[in-house]
Formats: sequence, structure tokens, C-alpha cells
Amino acid sequence: MVSFTRSRLLEVLGAFKGKRIAVVGDLMIDQYYWGTVRRISPEAPVPVVEVDSISNRLGGAANVAHNIQSLGGEPVLVGLVGNDHPGQLLLSLLSEQNLSPDGVVVDASRPTTIKTRVIAHDQHVVRVDYESKVNCPDHLLPRLIDAVKYQIHAIDGIIVEDYNKGLITKGLIHELTAVAKKYDKVITVDPKLINFLEFKGVSVFKPNRREVEEALGGRLRTEDEIVEAGKNLLNLLSVENVLLTRGEDGVSLFEANGEISHIGNRAKQVHDVSGAGDTVIATMTIALAAGATVKEAAVLANTAAGVVVGSVGIVPIRIDELRDAMLEFMEAQEAAA
Repeated sequence: MVSFTRSRLLEVLGAFKGKRIAVVGDLMIDQYYWGTVRRISPEAPVPVVEVDSISNRLGGAANVAHNIQSLGGEPVLVGLVGNDHPGQLLLSLLSEQNLSPDGVVVDASRPTTIKTRVIAHDQHVVRVDYESKVNCPDHLLPRLIDAVKYQIHAIDGIIVEDYNKGLITKGLIHELTAVAKKYDKVITVDPKLINFLEFKGVSVFKPNRREVEEALGGRLRTEDEIVEAGKNLLNLLSVENVLLTRGEDGVSLFEANGEISHIGNRAKQVHDVSGAGDTVIATMTIALAAGATVKEAAVLANTAAGVVVGSVGIVPIRIDELRDAMLEFMEAQEAAA
């Protein structure tokens, strides 16, 4: 597996600054009810959560964009919101983070997606999703595509972030992959099941273990099964690289040249895995745009995920956190050598 020197690490991280990454995907609000449990409800055998506070955070593709920004890049966010109060709240959250809403299109036919999590004593109690999964109306697709096309010369990479909420359609996928190929731009994909096999020829295809199991059938229990699945995805999609995230087992990188790299989990502690995939795809993409090799990008992405899972609730990775985590790991490697 790739080994960083301190100078190479700082060179790559320094090149993150100002990289413009288009993030095209389903936008949502992650809402949190924070509280405590002191009793069980007399109405049913469920805990009663006494709410102490409520917070709202950017979720979905908006969280990916927030990660890009927190790493020093400049996200170009493209997606849909409803013509409703949650939609206005999401736009307000973007404004608070100095994220441009120029690529955000209002779709009056759908509600803005909200994922509401109830958390007590740092533990998830329940999650409630309010959403529509209806495909994006055809008349809005040109506006979404043009939001990328009109800036393509100033964009260093494209992320397609699919949560199966209706934005990512076959037509949108084909348009984005075509424009990325035409202008030789990095394009990475965080897929979901419905359009899983539509992402042909992208730079990096990043599914998780469960998504691969659903798409290809069968379970991925052993390393041999992981390797076979990775090779199958390379062949089926003709992509340059597959980055298969494996939760507590880290990630596996499959390159079109046949090289395979398994990178172990870097997390010191795991409080909440929500948003870890967003951090992986954001870090992977900006690293590639900054000139990192695909192996270097995979190491950085895996390390970034190991940092954010240590927090409760969705948080972006900061570049100083990524730098410090990498340096700490490198020092531990040197001490063990």
C-alpha cells in the first residue's frame, strides 16, 4: 500500500485549496432531536425522550459539498429542493455556510427531504424520513445539466451523489459522464441500487458492501468474495477504479490495471457512521483533482472517514483534522518499523 512522506502529504493537502468540485445529487436536511431517556412510555414499551435541543445540518449531497468546502475546495452544488419551508431552511443553511445556491433548483412537485434523528445519550433512538422518490421532472433536467456544463472549464471534478430520491436519472447520468469524458474531468460516483449499473466509464465508482451485495447478489463475507466482486464491477462498468467501502473493515481499491489494495479501518472510536460515505467520496475526489494518485486518494479518504465517525451526528472533515490524523498514523508506522 502507498506510503506518504510528510512533504508529499503536505504537498497534496496544500493543493486542495481552491479546487472546484461540482456535487450533483439529492439534497436533504439532517435534523436532530437531542435529549435524554429517564422512563418508558406507559402507552407502549418505548423510551420517552425528553428533548433538550433541536439542530439542523446539511445532509445528502449538501453534506458532500460541505466536506469539499471544509477541505479547502470550492463546491458547485447542484440539486433540487421543494417549494416549502424545509426548502427555505436548506437554502438558509447553505447561506450560513457560505455555500452558493446557484445550482439549486426549486421543484414545486416534491417536498424537501428531511431525515429526522432522535438521539438520547449519544445513541440513535429512531429515524424518521420525510421524502419523495419520484424522478426529477424532465423539464428541470436541462437546468441541472447546464449548471455543470456552463462552468465545466472552471471545474476540476464532478461528484454524482445518488440517494435514490429521484434526482439522479439515467438521462442525467449519461449527460454528466459524457461531459466529463469530453473535457477530461475526474468524475466519481456514490451509487444506489436503482441506477447502479448505469455509471459506465467513470473515474471512481464507490459503493459500500451492502450495495454491492444487493446489486450482484450473494454475500461478501471473505476477502476472496470481496476481490471477485470488485473485479466484476470493473468489468461490468468499464470504470477506471472501484473503491468498495467495507465499514469496520476499511476499504478495498480495485484499479483497471489489475492492482488491488486493501486499506484497514483508521477509526479510533466509532460513535456514528452517518455521513462517513459522504466524507469518503468528497475526500477521494478533491484529492484526485489535486494531483494525488488513486492510491493516495484512497488512503486519505479512508483516514477522513475514520475521523468523522468519532463524532455523533453528521459533521464534515476539516483539512487540519485530516492532516493531523495522517501524521499521527505515519508516526505510529515509523515507530513500529
